[in-house]
Amino acid sequence: MPVPKRKTSRMKRGFRRSADALPQPTYVEDKDSGELRRPHHVDLKSGRYRGRQILEPKETI
Repeated sequence: MPVPKRKTSRMKRGFRRSADALPQPTYVEDKDSGELRRPHHVDLKSGRYRGRQILEPKETI
C-alpha cells in the first residue's frame, strides 16, 4: 500500500480544502418585475425567460 513520503504542509492542505467551501448562490434583479432571481433560470412568478413567455404565470395565493 502506498504511503506518502512527506507530511503534507498546512499550505498545501489548505489549497486542497479551499474547493470544499460551497459558494453562495448568485441572484440578479429581474428587469421586468424588479425581483431577485437566479441568472439563466426561468422566473417562476412571471414565467418569462429572456423576454419570452415560457410558462404560465404562477397564481398568487
